[in-house]
Amino acid sequence: MKLSTKGRYAVMAMVDLAHTSRGAPVALAEIAERQDISLSYLEQLFAKLRRHALVRSVRGPGGGYLLAKPAADTWISDIIRAVDEPIRATRCAPGSPQGCTLKGARCMTHDLWQALGEQIGVFLASVSLEDVCQQRIQTHQAPLAAE
Repeated sequence: MKLSTKGRYAVMAMVDLAHTSRGAPVALAEIAERQDISLSYLEQLFAKLRRHALVRSVRGPGGGYLLAKPAADTWISDIIRAVDEPIRATRCAPGSPQGCTLKGARCMTHDLWQALGEQIGVFLASVSLEDVCQQRIQTHQAPLAAE
């Protein structure tokens, strides 16, 4: 499964904001430069993040954006949902009785991909911005199966 740039860029920008803010507003132009993201694209993302009360803006000289709540209380899943990024691994629309095959049936692997999507959602809901900033994300590599 691949997360779109919208979700990835929103998380990257929010981690940058959490990491660099230190209580002072951060200009989107600075985040755009550090993260190599288009400023106009970031403006669109931050408008959505602001509407979902994840950031707040400060106008005027020295203005920019601040986290709306502590990094420890800002979940990665909330950021992704705020920018309208679905967390799912199936081709089917969530809650739809229609499946993903041409005839409208569910494919044989539907339950597998749906369970994977749910696990991704659970994982992202358990990780905060602070976890990412403090590099507290554990990665586990499964051993390669013998061929």
